[in-house]
Amino acid sequence: MRKSISITFALFILTATNVEAQIFNDLKEKVEEKVTTTSSSLTEEEVGAGLKEALTNGVEKGVAQLSKPDGYFKDPAIKIPLPEEARNAEDKLRRIGQGKKVDDAIESINRAAEDAASAAKDIFVTAIKSMTLTDAMGILRGSDNAATQYLDKTTRTALFDKFKPAIKVSLEKVGATKHWNTVFTTYNKLPMVTKVNPNLEDYATNKAIDGLFVQIAKQEKEIRGNPAARVTDLLKKVFE
Repeated sequence: MRKSISITFALFILTATNVEAQIFNDLKEKVEEKVTTTSSSLTEEEVGAGLKEALTNGVEKGVAQLSKPDGYFKDPAIKIPLPEEARNAEDKLRRIGQGKKVDDAIESINRAAEDAASAAKDIFVTAIKSMTLTDAMGILRGSDNAATQYLDKTTRTALFDKFKPAIKVSLEKVGATKHWNTVFTTYNKLPMVTKVNPNLEDYATNKAIDGLFVQIAKQEKEIRGNPAARVTDLLKKVFE
């Protein structure tokens, strides 16, 4: 049983999604060789702990990236735009020369997300530490984004509850609330328009969380595909 788990784990870490078929076959043969020639000294608990360390390292790296200036704003995959229901307002304002107000609002929302991102780390780490051995094995045998799906399922509600107050503070801190109010006050004064004023805090919170999971998925891909990411003694032991 322990040999089987160790083999599965080795494949999980050492096989990148874009690896050539021959490289994969060579790797598989080497791993299968170990079944008949060696006995693993790793326990199931050590294998599970290795996965938790790898995920924790990935989360910390991902959150740190998002917390930097332009972590959201300059990443096209997660940059937060105005909400869908405000797109008409954005178009009309840009047509009448008010694009700077729109741009300021969009930038400030992304700055708020960057400012608040660090609040997510503890929630992710707690979820990873609470992971059972069964959870860990399911992730190892699961799809390429199994860890991201697990964290989404187990942390999204807690993230929203903790992230929303952090986002609110950050929105005020970076001036997003002021820019938001300026945009929609300007728009709602225009003749013949349907007034709009989306909930800024809920919108920014949900979009910031979506961006977090996009970044976590990137880190999971790195964990699965980069055997060089062995930064602790346990990881070196598990993945040697």
